[in-house]
Amino acid sequence: MPMTEKEYNGILFDQMSLLERIERQLKNGVDAAQQEIEILKKEINRKLYQKPPVE
Repeated sequence: MPMTEKEYNGILFDQMSLLERIERQLKNGVDAAQQEIEILKKEINRKLYQKPPVE
């Protein structure tokens, strides 16, 4: 499925936001970063498997 530049930029911004959140938690220690990663995984899965799906 082709993607527009706007859609692609949105994905890149989301990825940068995720990295920034993890970097902030790394300042609090590895355990805090791991907890943040687990939260992010749950958020992503919720978006991927939502019903009805986003179109």
